[in-house]
Amino acid sequence: MSNLTDQSTPGYALTAEEASAIAELCLELAVTYPSFGDPALLHDLPRLAAGLPEGVQRFLREFQLSDRRGHVVIQGHDFDQRRIGPTPDHWRGRTRPGPEFPEEILLMLYSALLGEPFGWATQQDGHLVHDIFPIRQHENDQLGMGSAELLTWHTEDAFHPHRSDYLVLGALRNPDHVPTTVGELDLSSLSVEDVDILFEPRFYIAPDESHLPKNNTIDSDEEAARFAAIQKMIDERPLGPLLYGSRQDPYMRLDPYFTSVPEDDTDARRAYDALFKVVDAGMREVVADQGDVLFIDNHRAVHGRLPFRARYDGTDRWLKRVCVTADLRRSREMRATAETRLLG
Repeated sequence: MSNLTDQSTPGYALTAEEASAIAELCLELAVTYPSFGDPALLHDLPRLAAGLPEGVQRFLREFQLSDRRGHVVIQGHDFDQRRIGPTPDHWRGRTRPGPEFPEEILLMLYSALLGEPFGWATQQDGHLVHDIFPIRQHENDQLGMGSAELLTWHTEDAFHPHRSDYLVLGALRNPDHVPTTVGELDLSSLSVEDVDILFEPRFYIAPDESHLPKNNTIDSDEEAARFAAIQKMIDERPLGPLLYGSRQDPYMRLDPYFTSVPEDDTDARRAYDALFKVVDAGMREVVADQGDVLFIDNHRAVHGRLPFRARYDGTDRWLKRVCVTADLRRSREMRATAETRLLG
């Protein structure tokens, strides 16, 4: 049963029959399709997603079309703990697909209801479904693999023009009820002048460290070349806006830990500080417990994580994450072929 700290989070609670039907569907698909390397699986996702319960489909369709909510949750999935096994100590070197492949397929089906799943060649060695669990050597880092330090709230991949439209986060387990922090924008708390400045290209957001070579496996010149675009962003420091879309109801791209403002632009600094305070004051805690799937609109909400004490004994919090785009074609320049889902 989910333990949502913020009870205002819009949710859909699966019935026992719906949870059983979803689990059975995903187990069957994990047998039919050998891995995400099978192009037929990605091709068939929209058709397969039609096999999910009608109530779930309607709920996510409303979330998508209303364009109002920053996050929602679907509760009550049956994630078989015995089959899934212990929380790994690292995502690198794991056999894929792993025993949690049915749960990964579930997140891909949900992704197909919102758009198209994709991944990054520069993140977790190009896997489409990412692992989020504590890794000892990253304990104090600003990464999903950290634990001891606050993961500062942020827009996922805020630095990148082809960042996700949605994030899908599935909690395989969360025995310590570690909260995900979620925040949205209260435009009424900002002056018109500051909003105008925040729409202008006056801010630099650096790539986060999950996209750097030091946190990936590089065994060839081809793999090293994947990071050229990331390095270019670091070297050239392109300026961009923090707000975009409708002036009356804007979207946002924020990552305070990796954001800088030109020293001589005092107006931009003032507007940025005001925006940070507004979003920070409205942050909420949402606990995605075992069996919960959290959906985040990456235009409307920022997210982070509170610190916690990791045990590294196979029982720690373990989430799965999928990035979703509403328009796969917009990233064509960064994908090797039209069929591939990896950017970089």
